[in-house]
Amino acid sequence: MGLTFGAVAGELPLVRRVWSASCDAATGFTSAAKGSSMIAFARNGGRVTVHLRGPETRATRLTCPEDWEFFGVELRLGAYLPLFPPSGLADLNDALLPTPSGNRILLDNRDWEMPTEQNVDVFVNRLVRAGLLFFDPLVDEIRQGERPRALSERTAQVRFRRAVGVSRRKLVSIEQAQRAAQLLSAGELIADVVTGCGYYDQPQLARAMRWATGHTPGELRSGIPFLAF
Repeated sequence: MGLTFGAVAGELPLVRRVWSASCDAATGFTSAAKGSSMIAFARNGGRVTVHLRGPETRATRLTCPEDWEFFGVELRLGAYLPLFPPSGLADLNDALLPTPSGNRILLDNRDWEMPTEQNVDVFVNRLVRAGLLFFDPLVDEIRQGERPRALSERTAQVRFRRAVGVSRRKLVSIEQAQRAAQLLSAGELIADVVTGCGYYDQPQLARAMRWATGHTPGELRSGIPFLAF
């Protein structure tokens, strides 16, 4: 009973995961901090809403309504729609795309067929071919701390934030916290996670888990559920 969630690796270069979720009863959960953007679809009966979502810089307590279904794609880091910059979509400030007929989507003054969970990757591929979904190939280099020689430090930071929605420094802290949360949820000792994930001490780890997952390290080790990609 409650929230059911699943995800599979994407088959397209710009799709990290295709995911789905459903709720057979109203269920509270914590959405953890994450650096990725996504295109999400929410369905209840015959009504579908389409959401463009940016990164989340902190954990948020949410409720999955009864009898709702969700699916979508988590985009590769650096993939984004220039019409909807990720920084403007951060922290659940979703852009809601018009769906005038229920089975069509309006985007860039064009009419698009509403995808299903089975063919949502086809929808993403069409956006790429239409030039609406763009990938910045320099994001991976900048993420690893390597600045292309042709770019100044400031230009590299601006370019990274435009494509990702958060600064490189913030993304690193999110990914560090994600890794720590995964290890804690797998039962790793708190002291080992502090050392293995590069935290100074247990209090710093505890603070990071609070803002990133909404839970303490002890709660994560006990198996308390939270939703993170």
